[in-house]
Amino acid sequence: MADKAILYDATKCTACRGCQVACKSWNELPAETTTNRGTYENPPDLSPDTWLKMEFREVGSIANEDMRWLFTRRACMHCADAACVKVCPTGALYYNSLGFVSLDKGKCTGCGYCVEFCPFEIPRIDTGIGQVLVRAAKCTACTTPGLDRIDNGYEPACVKTCPTGALKYGDRYELITAAKAKVEELKADGHPDANLYGENLVGGTHVLYILDDKPELYGLITDPKVPATATAWQDVIKPLGYAAAGVVGLGLLLNIMVARARIISKEEK
Repeated sequence: MADKAILYDATKCTACRGCQVACKSWNELPAETTTNRGTYENPPDLSPDTWLKMEFREVGSIANEDMRWLFTRRACMHCADAACVKVCPTGALYYNSLGFVSLDKGKCTGCGYCVEFCPFEIPRIDTGIGQVLVRAAKCTACTTPGLDRIDNGYEPACVKTCPTGALKYGDRYELITAAKAKVEELKADGHPDANLYGENLVGGTHVLYILDDKPELYGLITDPKVPATATAWQDVIKPLGYAAAGVVGLGLLLNIMVARARIISKEEK
């Protein structure tokens, strides 16, 4: 099956935040208490109950008559080389058949490694009621078991609700082809720094952005990297841990066998 992706065209976005509402509604996420902080943004950040957030940025100035808004969709980027998948000790984070990074909360122990290693700083930890249940939380591209829109033939909720067509869902290759054509149109229309963000970053993301300016102006990391320690965890530390566990298990088995042999020897005497 071909990898799927979500394409966000920042030039079509009006920051209506319908995608935020649709995400919460479909994934049964509760509303959060918000306050007037002098910005149209709310809530202030991603959280265990907010998996997608629209960010507003002003660039330019009124004095120079070049002030404009830039809108950024902030949520899991669904990396092909995902640090969270590399460091997850239980397999709670994994790649599904479409290329998205899914989350099985039943396997999550709340260790927080995904939070520490994600280069985009996306996952959050839900401490649950009374600090009892601790689980990671993030966008799953609507592939959460029991709430899986994709398996039922629907688009992700954020894509379905977008009124301007700023969000599209489809084959990753086809979306990249269309996005590159749009970038060339933007450059020809006076946006020399227009670019497609995510095509080759961290193995290639499954959420792609069409931007009409430099990524840093949108608050995006120019060159995100999977920490070397994440690779070391998967390739060195985890295998060593399994090996150590095997040695311990073998030692316990030998102890049991020796103890059993002694008991039998005593009974025969």
